[in-house]
Amino acid sequence: MKIAVASDHMGLEMKRALAAKLSEWGHGVIDLGTDSEARCHYPVFAVRACQTVQTGECERAVLVCGTGIGMCITAGKLTAIRAVVGHDVYATQMSRRHNNTNVLCLGARTTGIDAALAILQTWLETPYEGGRHDERLHLITQIEQGEGIEPGPDGR
Repeated sequence: MKIAVASDHMGLEMKRALAAKLSEWGHGVIDLGTDSEARCHYPVFAVRACQTVQTGECERAVLVCGTGIGMCITAGKLTAIRAVVGHDVYATQMSRRHNNTNVLCLGARTTGIDAALAILQTWLETPYEGGRHDERLHLITQIEQGEGIEPGPDGR
């Protein structure tokens, strides 16, 4: 699998460790910055990585900032991106099973490297279940396209 990685200055060290492990696990890695500890703006790097997912150049992306939250908010603004802050293994696993997330956001200040690696491995290995979740993802796509959505006949 080809995976884009990006971080701001706070996530640089973790991004490098995750990129190395992804390569070790046999994944193709595209590092889209930052490559410096100089203060920078996470939205720039989030968009760069997510655009590779949007175009199909990469299947997924991993973003790292101080908490993962800023990267996730930015990623969530982009069409066809389903991002999650991977704060623990279970939530990350469910994000793949039910939401088919394609962007994992991690916090260098909030998550240790061992935990981040476990979260990353879970995220990579967990398949999307499909089925009843397909309709929900379709509704999200409709929202992205500005179509709006209506509740079903039972009001849900």
